[in-house]
Order: sequence, then structure tokens, then C-alpha cells
Amino acid sequence: MAHTYKLSYFDLMGLGEAIRFLLSYGGAKFEDFRFARDQWPALKNSMPYGKVPVLEIDGKATHQSIAICRYLAKQFKLMGGSDWEDLQCDMIVDTVTDFRMQAARFFQETDEKKKEEIMKSLIAETVPYYMSRFDAQVKKNGGHFVNGKLTWADIYVVAVFQFLQKFLKVDFVNDYTNMKALQDKVLNLPAIKSWVEKRPKTDM
Repeated sequence: MAHTYKLSYFDLMGLGEAIRFLLSYGGAKFEDFRFARDQWPALKNSMPYGKVPVLEIDGKATHQSIAICRYLAKQFKLMGGSDWEDLQCDMIVDTVTDFRMQAARFFQETDEKKKEEIMKSLIAETVPYYMSRFDAQVKKNGGHFVNGKLTWADIYVVAVFQFLQKFLKVDFVNDYTNMKALQDKVLNLPAIKSWVEKRPKTDM
């Protein structure tokens, strides 16, 4: 019997998009429950630990986006082929979180002058630092992050980059040949391509 899924998240890609990508890849039907920021105070107390995304699986609420993605990867056969390969997936996903948190400084800063300084640093230092390393790893691993095959790490990274590039208003993948090829590969997976074509249009 197929599971039922309901994803609750803000009306944006953000941390919910990797979950949507994985559910789409797995051919799972899911309710994509979105809400505006001004609706959040009324919903917060109904969420585990007061945070989203939350994925209800057969009516049971689960939280923490990476934990959810790892669970879905197991369901849809997107894990590595060994404990060592699973470790490689986890390392990449956690490193992308480090990268994302650097970008989050821009979003959190309210002083316009400081925001400008943060953006300059991101583009000149942070993006090249991480992207050059991601690109080298994908090249080394035959077009994927782990052992030349599609894993949830590939899908997770591409999904996160979808909203980060919109958020920063910079296409930082295009300058890195191997990362660009991986992004194109993931976005052209039929189920994910179908999701991207029909998903709501948001700023990030």
C-alpha cells in the first residue's frame, strides 16, 4: 500500500524543495501545503519543535529536512552502495549546509551597507571556495558526488542550489562545468523535470 505524504512549508522553494524533488523522483503523490509568512504564527505551535518543513507520512509528523531527505532516499533507493558511500553522501549534504549558512548571513542582515559587503564576500570568496571543490569532486566521481552514480546527495545539492541562486540573484553554477552538467542531469530526470515545470513560481 502506498504511503500518504503531506509537506508543510512556506510558499517558497527553500528547505522544502529537496523534499519535493525526492518525493517527485520516487513517484510519490504528496500534498504540497504552502502558507504565507504572515500565517506562520498561527501554525507554529502545531509543528514539532515549532519549525518547518514538516512531512507527514501516513499522518505521522516528521521534521528536520535532512533527516527527512535521508529517509526518502532509503525509500527510493538513492542511498550509497555501502556505509562508506553513505558517509560520502552525508558529508556533501552537510557541507552544502555550511555553504547555505554563509549565504543566510545576507538574508539575516538588515543594514544595507553590511548586506552589500556580505554579498561581495560571498561572490568573491565563499562561492568560488565551495564551488571549485564541489566541481572537482563531481569530476573525480564520474559526473556525480559519489562513486559515479545518482544518489540523494546529487538531488539534494541541486535542489538547494535552485533556491540559493534565486535568493542571491546569481547563477553561480554556470561557471563550473561539472556542476553545471550534474545540475542539468538532475533537472532533466523525467519526474523532477515534470515537478519543476508545474511547481508554483516563487522568488526563492
